[in-house]
Amino acid sequence: MTAVPEEPQRPLRVVSVPPGQPYVDAVLPEHVLRVGPGTTPSPWLDPAYLVAHADEVDVLHVHGGFEHLTVAEMDAWTAAVRRCDVPLVVTVHDLAAVDGADSGTHPGAARTRAQAHLRALLATAEVVLTLTPGAADEIADRFGRTAIVVAHPSLADPTPGVGRETRLVGVHLGALGPEVAEPRALLRAALSGAVSGGGRLRVDVDPDVDLTVRLPELVALADAGELELVRSRPAGPEEWVRHLQELHVSVVPQRTRSHSSWVELCRDAGTRAVVPVGGHQAEQWSDVVHYGNDPITGLDTASLTSAVVAALTRPAPARVDRGWRAEQLAAVRRVHAQVYEQVAADHATT
Repeated sequence: MTAVPEEPQRPLRVVSVPPGQPYVDAVLPEHVLRVGPGTTPSPWLDPAYLVAHADEVDVLHVHGGFEHLTVAEMDAWTAAVRRCDVPLVVTVHDLAAVDGADSGTHPGAARTRAQAHLRALLATAEVVLTLTPGAADEIADRFGRTAIVVAHPSLADPTPGVGRETRLVGVHLGALGPEVAEPRALLRAALSGAVSGGGRLRVDVDPDVDLTVRLPELVALADAGELELVRSRPAGPEEWVRHLQELHVSVVPQRTRSHSSWVELCRDAGTRAVVPVGGHQAEQWSDVVHYGNDPITGLDTASLTSAVVAALTRPAPARVDRGWRAEQLAAVRRVHAQVYEQVAADHATT
């Protein structure tokens, strides 16, 4: 008899929301088919689009990118997910509202909306993932869901031949969006810490920002020679790591978040990170220094100055072992592959 060859198994079709983010790209298993489109906000967050295209996808994985939805819109979308019987996987990156996003009729409207979003998503998800044990405990306490902990993997290798300047402190303000609150006070505190620690301060700002309007104090300090002002917009993780390799210390100006890709970039670059206390960033990498910068109580300038001094007086951390980072990334992708295969198989048999 002639054996009949088995048909090759079709790769799992996965939608990632948002599409094309460095972390999302890094953790996607190799043998899955990414389903587009790659536009932001994702059309897959539109219930009508989801219903029309549900038969084109095996797994829907939400990391973020839903902050623009109202509570009612999120409820309608999760109802559509259940109606279409598309397995939903959710990775909880942040358990708080987007910094500076408060809007509405009362203070804390963004925090209220963010919690409602998470409640709806976690009530619908087949599997919940997060990045640290502390976040998993918080998810269990607040939402009654068990989360699988997967590490935040490396996003880029360091650039050979790029070395740090001892005692150089960097603050990257980006586009000076609402996520960077109290920039004037933050700059003064970071500058005080850099000088007190025997170093100097470099401030990076997006080239499109009109500093004469947005932050004239920064221009004045640079003109007076008190700090270095650089206009830059690194294009991706490799350029970000190269940027960080030149620094001894990097101050994260955004207020407290649960997790941070910036911490991982600093880890790969061998640059000490000064991050807001709270959240679970110290579980990502224990070699960080904390300062106070909370969405409710605001910036603690004295603690930032002290944190910069402490970071400068410690030896710079060694760059992480690349072999170990590669193994970590492979393990994270395996977990994602196993989760996708399981939830897809469960739905195929129902």
